[in-house]
Amino acid sequence: MRKVYMDHSATTPTRPEVVEAMLPFFTEQFGNPSSLHQFGQWTRAAVEEARDRVAKLIGAESEEVFFTSGGTESDNMVIKGVGFKNIEKRGHIITSKIEHHAVLEAVGFMEKLGFDATYLDVDGYGFVSPDTLREAIRDDTILISVMMTNNEVGTIEPIRVLADIAREREIPFHTDAVQSFGKIPVDVEELGIDFLASSGHKFYGPKGVGICYMRKSAQHRLVNFVHGGSHESGKRAGTENIPGIIGFAKALELAVADLDREPRRQAELADMFYRGLRDAIDGVELNGPEKNRLPGLLNISFDKIEGESLLISLDMQGIAASSGSACTSETLEASHVLTAMHCDPVRAHSSLRFSLGRENTEEDIEYVLRVLPPIVEKLRSVSML
Repeated sequence: MRKVYMDHSATTPTRPEVVEAMLPFFTEQFGNPSSLHQFGQWTRAAVEEARDRVAKLIGAESEEVFFTSGGTESDNMVIKGVGFKNIEKRGHIITSKIEHHAVLEAVGFMEKLGFDATYLDVDGYGFVSPDTLREAIRDDTILISVMMTNNEVGTIEPIRVLADIAREREIPFHTDAVQSFGKIPVDVEELGIDFLASSGHKFYGPKGVGICYMRKSAQHRLVNFVHGGSHESGKRAGTENIPGIIGFAKALELAVADLDREPRRQAELADMFYRGLRDAIDGVELNGPEKNRLPGLLNISFDKIEGESLLISLDMQGIAASSGSACTSETLEASHVLTAMHCDPVRAHSSLRFSLGRENTEEDIEYVLRVLPPIVEKLRSVSML
């Protein structure tokens, strides 16, 4: 049976070049970078070199890049860090209704501690309106957090415009850019943001490592919430994940080098796939925008079909997709993203996310287009929808 992986927004395989770069740091260069002897200093030099490379690749300075365990920790680091910096007076946090749960639940936690929060509406394509953001800002707003690219429908938000609005009011701006790295250009200076989260396993790096970008002029606006040492310049205690850090830097380097061709190739495959679906199956609708969308991501609704049933049937044919974000795929609730985009519950439950990657080929698309129509026909014949 042919195997076709179309769930790259959930995770990606680690590239062989990345694994090769990481291997010496499991066995040969194993020293603790906090140690003063040469074993530790060799490792410390490798970590700082990786930090320098990452910083240059995203338009930052080395002192603004902090290594974490991934996007979720980085999101929490900023939201809770800014919150606890203002714990005495509390304050107001703005985010959107379509954020990743790492942001939504962190903001919800701060609400339980007495902070106020506004969850911005989005339009039918998942875009946050600059005017909506302006109207939501209050005198006591302490943080604005809007994701750069949505993980379920691929909407690319107007981050520069939103960040400029925040800067006019001297409010720090955070963006979850986990789905952006390796798919679209990311330059923190061009974006005008203060904080950014990213995760290595979304762009062919290792799992368990990410970064939190903190603009130097904004670092005083938060406190660290992981204690136990002076690691990462006092921002995040704990011995660094050395192999992961080396792998993150290598994966980002490779991803940025591929930006001129790989996203365009994936976009062409995605267009081919969507055209094929529309030609072969009635009642197929794209969720999210046709433009200003991540190049290899398609969120598709199949009329009169329950998405979970379709997902299972595809899996039995060797095809991997997703019913939403990887963090909520085990639940049967309608996607909070599609709900916020005003999709009715039936359409939301009939949706699947297909996210392409480096390994996907035209032959993969042709295989899925052969297998999918008869599955849809069979499921519709027995569907209660």
